[in-house]
Amino acid sequence: MTSYALARRTFARRITMAVLMAIGICRNITATDWPQILGPDRNGVAAQQGPAGVTPAWQARTLWEFSVGQGYAGVAVQDKWLILFHRLGDREVVQALDSGTGKPLWQQQWTTRYQSRIDRDSGPRCVPVIHDAKVLCHGAGGVLACISLNNGRMLWNRDTREEFGFSEGYFGVGSTPLVRDGRVLLNVGGRNGSGIVALSLVTGKTLWQATDEGASYSSPIQISAGDQPAALFVTRLNFVALSPDSGRVLFTCPFGRRGPTVNAANAVRIDQQHVFLTASYGVGACLVRLTEADGQVVYRQPDLLSSQYTTPVHCKGVLYGVHGREDIGTPSLRALAPLTGETFWTRTDFGMATLIMTDKVLLAMKTDGQLVCIMPQQDRYHELARFRIFYGTTRALPALANGRLFVRDRQTLKCVVLTKS
Repeated sequence: MTSYALARRTFARRITMAVLMAIGICRNITATDWPQILGPDRNGVAAQQGPAGVTPAWQARTLWEFSVGQGYAGVAVQDKWLILFHRLGDREVVQALDSGTGKPLWQQQWTTRYQSRIDRDSGPRCVPVIHDAKVLCHGAGGVLACISLNNGRMLWNRDTREEFGFSEGYFGVGSTPLVRDGRVLLNVGGRNGSGIVALSLVTGKTLWQATDEGASYSSPIQISAGDQPAALFVTRLNFVALSPDSGRVLFTCPFGRRGPTVNAANAVRIDQQHVFLTASYGVGACLVRLTEADGQVVYRQPDLLSSQYTTPVHCKGVLYGVHGREDIGTPSLRALAPLTGETFWTRTDFGMATLIMTDKVLLAMKTDGQLVCIMPQQDRYHELARFRIFYGTTRALPALANGRLFVRDRQTLKCVVLTKS
C-alpha cells in the first residue's frame, strides 16, 4: 500500500469517528446561541429550546421590531449580540443589535455595485458568522468583511470576486463561510485552482486555494477528529471533502446538474458513516457513505426529496424536508428514512419553508409569513398550531436563541416568543 493510500485510509477511519463524535455533541448541546447559518452545528437543530404543549390557543408575541433593507440573510445571535446583514441603498450594512431589546449597538458598512439579474432583491444572501469575537459577512457581490464583535471596527476585508475572478451566479454570492481553526473556508468558485479557498481569520491573508469547483449556494459543514479535521462542501456540481489545513482533496462525488440549476441545501450528517444531500432541478436526493477509501454513493433518488434551497433537518432517524420548487407548483413537507429512502408521510401543498428542529417541536417558517409548529413523529403529519408572523414574503433563514425566534421579511426583523394566551 502506498503512503498516499495509507493516509487516505487513516483519514477515512478518523472521519467516521468524527461524524459520530459530532452527532454525540449535537445531542447534548446546552448552548442557546445561534452564531451562524442553521445554528451551532449548521444542521438546523436547536436543542432544549422547544416550547412544550403548543396549541392553537397559544399566541406568537412580538417583543420588538427593527426595520430592514434588502437581503435574504438571516441573523446570527451570540449572548446579547444580534448581527443583522442587509442592504440600504448602495451600501451593504452590518448592524449589531441588542438581542433582548432590538437597540442598535454599532454599525459598519461599505459600498456595493452588485445588481441581481434575476431577483429584484440585490441584498446579501449569506448569514453572518460570529466566531472568536469577530463577525464575518460575505456580501452578494463578493466582499468578505471581518469586523470586531465588540465595537464594529473593520479588521480586514477582501473582494473575493475581483481577486479570485469568479463568474457571477444567478443570485450573487450565497455560500456562508465556514471557520475552522483560524481558517475561513469559502467555496468562491474562482479561476486557476481557486474554487475553494482558505483565508486567515486574523489577517484575511490567503492560506491556500484548491480545486476548480464552481460555487454553489450551499454552505460547507465540518467534522473533526483530533488532528484530522475535514470540511464537506456541496459545490456547483460535486460533493467534496477536503482538509481544512492544506486544501488537499480527500474525495469527490458527483452531485448536481448542468444548466439553469443550483445546489443550495447544506449536506446533512445522518450517522457516523452517512451524509444526505438534496437539490431540486432534477437532481433529487443522494446518500453518501464514508468508507475507508472514499465517499461511496448508496443511492440516488430524484423523487425522494428535491429541495430547491432549504436544508432538511434530522431527528431520531427521521429526516424532515421540503420537497419541490417555490416557482413551480406548491412544495410538500415530507418525512423519510434517510438510510433506506423510505417515505413515511407527505403533507402535500404545504408550501416553501425553512426548518428548525427543537427538542419538542419542528418549526416551519413558511415563505408566506406563517410559522407552523409540528410534532416531529414518524407515523403521521401532526400539526400543533400555526401563527401569522408576517403578511409579506419571508425567505430569510430564521434563528432561534434563548427561546426567542428571530425572523425577517422584506421590511422588518421581529423577535418573537410563543406563549400561552
